[in-house]
Amino acid sequence: MTATVSSAVRPLQHAKTLAGSLAIPRVEVSVGVTAMVLVSLAPGLLPRAAAMQAVLSGMLGALGLVLAALLGFALRTLRVGPAAGATRRTVTAVGIGTVVISALGANEWQNRLRSAMSAEQIGAGYWIQVAAGSALIMLLLYVIAAALRALARRLGIVRGVTLAIVGTAAAVTYGVPVLVDWRTDTYRAANAEIDSSLHQPDSATRSGSPYSFASWQALGAEGRKFVATATNPGTDSVRVYAGIDSAADLHDRVAIAVDELQRSGGFERSNIVVAIPTGSGWIDDNAVQGFETRFGGDVAIVGVQYSYAPSWATFVFGRSAAEESARTLYTAVADRVAQLPIHDRPKLYLYGQSLGAIGGSAALAGGAVEPCGALWAGPPAGGVEREGATILANSSDPVVRWSSDLLFHRPEPTGTHADAPMPPWLPVVSFVQTTVDLLSALDAPAGHGHRYGTEQGTAMPGCE
Repeated sequence: MTATVSSAVRPLQHAKTLAGSLAIPRVEVSVGVTAMVLVSLAPGLLPRAAAMQAVLSGMLGALGLVLAALLGFALRTLRVGPAAGATRRTVTAVGIGTVVISALGANEWQNRLRSAMSAEQIGAGYWIQVAAGSALIMLLLYVIAAALRALARRLGIVRGVTLAIVGTAAAVTYGVPVLVDWRTDTYRAANAEIDSSLHQPDSATRSGSPYSFASWQALGAEGRKFVATATNPGTDSVRVYAGIDSAADLHDRVAIAVDELQRSGGFERSNIVVAIPTGSGWIDDNAVQGFETRFGGDVAIVGVQYSYAPSWATFVFGRSAAEESARTLYTAVADRVAQLPIHDRPKLYLYGQSLGAIGGSAALAGGAVEPCGALWAGPPAGGVEREGATILANSSDPVVRWSSDLLFHRPEPTGTHADAPMPPWLPVVSFVQTTVDLLSALDAPAGHGHRYGTEQGTAMPGCE
C-alpha cells in the first residue's frame, strides 16, 4: 500500500519540479535576457515606432537566451551546480524590476525626442504593444531554434554538418543570385513607373520637355520628379537631368546632360549647381528650392542618374558608381565652362546629400574650373572631404554617426546641428541603437534625422 502511494506521489513531485523550473528561469537566463532587453531600451537618436521597438527587444531578448545557453554550458563544464530556488527567484525579480525601470526611462527619452521633433507622445499603450510583440517574437525564434536543435540531434553531427554545408552552398549559389535579380527587377520597375500626378514640362528650360534631348520616359522616376516640380514663385531655374535609361553608358549620359545645359541656356545663367543624386537618383526638392532662393532663379541645376537602387544598396555594393559619375559629370561641365570667355563663365557649385555627398566629394579635385562652393548634406560618417565644403549634419541623423568606430569610440559632435537631445555614448550599445535608427532615418520631419530643408541651398558658400 505504501509503495503504491509512493508511486502515485512521485509523478506529482516531478510535475511540480518541472513547473517550478519553467516558472522560475535559471539565473543565466534571467541575466542574459535582462541584459539584452536593457540594450534594446537604451536611448537612441530618433523616435521609434512600437513595432520596430518590439522587433528589436524580441530579437535581442532571443539573443539573450542564446548567451544564457552558452553560459549554462560553460557552468556545467566547470561543474558549477544550478542556483537554489530562492536565488533564482531573487535574480528574476531584480531582472523584471530593472527592465520596468529601464522602460520608464525609455518612455521619458522617447517623449523628449518627440517633443523636439513635434511628434506624438507615447504612453502605456505603446509599451503594451512592445511587450506583446517582443514576447511573440522571442517565442517564435525559440520555437524555430528548438526545432533546428531537434533536427540536428536526429540527424547526428556528421549528417547535420553536411546538410548545413550543402544548404549554405545551395543558398549562395542559387538563392542569392535569384534574390539579387528579383530586387534588381523591382528597382528597375520602380524607376520606370510613371507617376500620373506628374506632368511633363513644356518649358525649354527643363529636361524631359518636347524640346529636350532627354525624353520624359528615360528620366526615371526621380528625374521626372526633379524636372516636374514647380519652381519658387518668380524664379525660372534651369533643371537638367539625364536618367540611367537616357543612355547605356555613363559618358553618353553625361554628354546628354552637358548638351542639355547648352540647349536650355544653362551656361548663360550666372550659377550652375552640379547636384549628385542619391542612389535612387533622387535630388531633394528642398535643396532645389534653396538654390532657387539663394541665386534668385539665376541658376541651372544639373544631375545624372547612376543607379536606381536605394542609397543603402548602392552604398554597400556600388559606391564607386556615385564617385565615378560625379567626377565625370563635374569634369565635363567644368571643361565646357572653361571654353567660355572668362567674363561670361558661370560660377560652379557642387552639392550632394547622403551618398551623393560621397560622390560630390570625389569630384572636388576634377575639372578645369574649381567649384565656387560645395555643400554636403547628411554625409555618411568619414565618407567626405570636409575641407572647403559646408557640412549640414543633424545631430539626430544616424547616417552621419554610423561607423564601426562607434563600437568603442565616442563620436565627435563637432560640425553637427543640435536639433534634438543627444543620447549618452555607450560602447557597443550606441552602435546597436544607431544601426536600428538607420531604418527610420528618413521618417523624421525636415531638420531632423536624415531629412534636411531648404538650407541645403541657401547655405551654399560663395566665392564673391
